[in-house]
Amino acid sequence: MAEITFLNKEDANQFHNYIQKQLHSMVFDKKMILLLEDENKAKVKIDKGVQEILEACKKAFLQFIIKIKLNDWFKLILKEQYFYEDEDEQLQILDIVQSILDGNRNDLESLIHDLNMNKQIENAISQMFEESRTFSFDSFVRFRMRPFMEKLEKFVEISIDEYKMEQEYQMFIQTLRQFLAERAPKINHLHLLMEDGVTFYDEQYYEIRRAELVRMIDRRLISNHPVYIDSVTIAPLLSIAPSTIYLYTDDYEQPLVRTILNIFEERVQLKEMAEFYQNRTALF
Repeated sequence: MAEITFLNKEDANQFHNYIQKQLHSMVFDKKMILLLEDENKAKVKIDKGVQEILEACKKAFLQFIIKIKLNDWFKLILKEQYFYEDEDEQLQILDIVQSILDGNRNDLESLIHDLNMNKQIENAISQMFEESRTFSFDSFVRFRMRPFMEKLEKFVEISIDEYKMEQEYQMFIQTLRQFLAERAPKINHLHLLMEDGVTFYDEQYYEIRRAELVRMIDRRLISNHPVYIDSVTIAPLLSIAPSTIYLYTDDYEQPLVRTILNIFEERVQLKEMAEFYQNRTALF
């Protein structure tokens, strides 16, 4: 018999339930026993004589760690090392962690080197099953997974930094929205062409030259936010405070477009660049 001991009964139950969901087989239940010895100790016993069952158990054990325990460990690191007790804050940081794990944040993933998470856990599990018929899950985590657990801290550290930056960004955007709300439009409808840079056009599609844009800029924007304010695009837009911004671009996902949308919200109408040239040609 192979035997896995869990000091936490909930872990044992989750592991057992996860195996049942994975295999969808009554045969497996006959070859595996969940033994609850007391309130704090539980055992899962697997018939090692059936190799197919043992391999299935190893795979389920891997998925149990990745899909269930990783989140618990990340939360523990947040609470014990970084003192994040608020559940809402935890969820926001964990969302960033998950986005890195899912490969959706290449900018952050590049900061973490040599961490093939699944492979490392899989190797540790295989080695444990080969060396011992009986082991404690908690000891497995404490000793076999120690280098891995240390690397998890890097995920949390990077995600916390990103979370703080996002919070600062949102506060910054809210400040600019308040500034905008207090201004009367200098031009009601502004055309903004984003092609090899950013070019401003008035309501009649006449280009607003850079010198004129500079004269329009409210100097409080630069003095109050010297690091954050883009004096080429954002500062003139906020100073003009148009009722409508017709933004022409073929790349809606570029950061400057997202920033303009975040600040000006419903005032922005996204258009394709071809439409700008069609409209301007019709007038001239």
